[in-house]
Amino acid sequence: MTESKPRYVIGVDVGGTFTDVFFLDEISGRCAVAKVPSTPGNQAEGFIAGIRRHVDDFATIATVVHGTTVGTNALLERKGAKTGIITTQGFRDVLEMRRRDRPHTWGLWGQFEPVIPRNLRLEVSERILADGTVHTPVDPGEVQNAARQLLAAGVESLCIVFINAYANPANEQKALEAVRAVWPNEHVEISSNILPEIREFERSSTTALNAYLQPPVGNYLHRLETALQDGGFTGQILIVQSNGGVMTVDTARRLPIRTALSGPAAGVIASAYIADAAGFPNIITCDMGGTSFDVSLVADGVSALAAQTNIDFGMTVRTPMIEITTIGAGGGSIAWVDRGGLLQVGPESAGSDPGPVCYGLGNDRPTVTDANLVLGRINAARPIGGKLERLDEEGARAAIDAHVAEPLGLGIMEAAEAIIRVANSKMAGAIRLVSIERGHDPKKFTAMPFGGGGALHTGALIREVGLQGALVPRYPGINSALGCTIADMRHDFVQTMNVSLGDLDIDALNRRFRSLAARGIALLEGSGIAFAGKDMLFELDMSYQGQTHTVNVPLPDGDSVYEDFRIGREAILKAFEDRYRAVYGQPLEGIPARVLNLRVAAIGRRRRFDLSLLAPEEGAEPEDARIARRKVWFDGRYFDSVIYDRLRLPAGARIPGPAMLEQPDATIFIEPGLQGEVDRFGNLIITRMQGEG
Repeated sequence: MTESKPRYVIGVDVGGTFTDVFFLDEISGRCAVAKVPSTPGNQAEGFIAGIRRHVDDFATIATVVHGTTVGTNALLERKGAKTGIITTQGFRDVLEMRRRDRPHTWGLWGQFEPVIPRNLRLEVSERILADGTVHTPVDPGEVQNAARQLLAAGVESLCIVFINAYANPANEQKALEAVRAVWPNEHVEISSNILPEIREFERSSTTALNAYLQPPVGNYLHRLETALQDGGFTGQILIVQSNGGVMTVDTARRLPIRTALSGPAAGVIASAYIADAAGFPNIITCDMGGTSFDVSLVADGVSALAAQTNIDFGMTVRTPMIEITTIGAGGGSIAWVDRGGLLQVGPESAGSDPGPVCYGLGNDRPTVTDANLVLGRINAARPIGGKLERLDEEGARAAIDAHVAEPLGLGIMEAAEAIIRVANSKMAGAIRLVSIERGHDPKKFTAMPFGGGGALHTGALIREVGLQGALVPRYPGINSALGCTIADMRHDFVQTMNVSLGDLDIDALNRRFRSLAARGIALLEGSGIAFAGKDMLFELDMSYQGQTHTVNVPLPDGDSVYEDFRIGREAILKAFEDRYRAVYGQPLEGIPARVLNLRVAAIGRRRRFDLSLLAPEEGAEPEDARIARRKVWFDGRYFDSVIYDRLRLPAGARIPGPAMLEQPDATIFIEPGLQGEVDRFGNLIITRMQGEG
């Protein structure tokens, strides 16, 4: 009986190439990691295989926290459910009209096909005015006829989006009740439950994409729950949201759109926590996996949230998400020479199947991983992930020779380094986008590379962007999985007000704040989790009269007991002007302020594990971690490089470049002119050596 007592908190991040698992034994205080190949056909298989690397008896698992890409992949690959929409007469084409934009600004081609085709977008007679007045009541019979028509067309999931439902959801609620009487499953939802916010395209798009994801995400979570329960699991499953918080499985089934950037968000949360503890509040996270390179900026220990994002053209999601910029520059990104004779890297990726050429699984086009292998920066005898016993270096050389070296008239080593330089340039551009182009000085920021390949490119990013240095976490290849175990539970709410500050009903505003806060607290308390604390965040979206875009305005006293929360008109105006000054430099005079939306975030702070649990064992010497020497190609010539077992390096160890640090989940390259030092948590801090530019 003792052996089956729940003791493990497990974080699982499913990526395009590998599934990463972080194990925290809460009884012994020990940590472990695992990295296994992802199983794209059924992600649950790789998920279970990863857990079984360290835990056979699932009854010993207390909590599983999961960052998933099921929703992201379904959107990008357009493999969601067959979905229908019932909308107000005259608004059938909102999804197609969007914001009068198109995929390509120039040229004759500008077609876009929404995830819901036109024949599955049906209209009914109803109308709510902008002030919430019911102009035309909805006819439940007409709504049911539309639902039956969609069912006959094979629709599996349905959403209802009526114009101005944010101001008054009465017609939508009546329509929902009518549809549920004839609809055969639970995949029916209304826009006022998903996003009660002004602007019909953003509300329509978010609601439609949520419906599109409900069946595939719901089916995946069901398979996952079943597989865990079959192994004896009786604990709780939590799903990471795009805003960096977690939610229950039931919430994820109802609101799968909130998982659109689930995995990358977990990596940012882990990075912010680790970096802050290590004394680096300003970081730029650099997550390089098998298919993509994800970048996010954390300033003063706080990650930036975006109110909306575009998953792909025309796929607009209006829900709070950690700001993450993604480019196609992963380890599996394919290198190729275009018709103009220019070397390109990505966006096409070899993924996990067949993977890079060196995997020997059928791909014959070179990738970034193949280039790193040929340059000596990856050990062919110690491939990460446990998928292969050895990497095929000769196959990688042949592919680079045929597809890059010969077309460009280069030697194989020069061609391999050219591939890396092009990839580095793309990654540096993404870092500039989130830093320099948004007013941040990169000299004040430290790179935090993670993912299987991020730490191989650290030196180039420091040089090209001018970063202060780099902080490589103890387990860079498992960082997102670790982030799953420490993410807080978070529930976000929004409600449109759309009124000038002078005309705002302050009492009504405060009642609405307290009401939404109460809903958030109820969700937190209903989750069954023992939180270390609960926080409330209160914000307004505000602008000056006549402006289209708003700024988010955090309100003071947001940490007060929500039942007592109250704010006055003068305090709101001051908070708005302070925020406007911070964003634009100077408030405007003589122009009235407007309040568009109010926002509430209810946050349940989960207990953090002590990062000292990751610290290296005491008593070791740096020389004990030396395992070999290897020639590494850098800047046009070979360097004799020392190879270290990274996890055996003690705290305080200093490693001058060139050096390769190997561990089961990643490889770190310390370039010539750089040095690494191990801190008390086992992180590796990489900086320029004295005298280096």
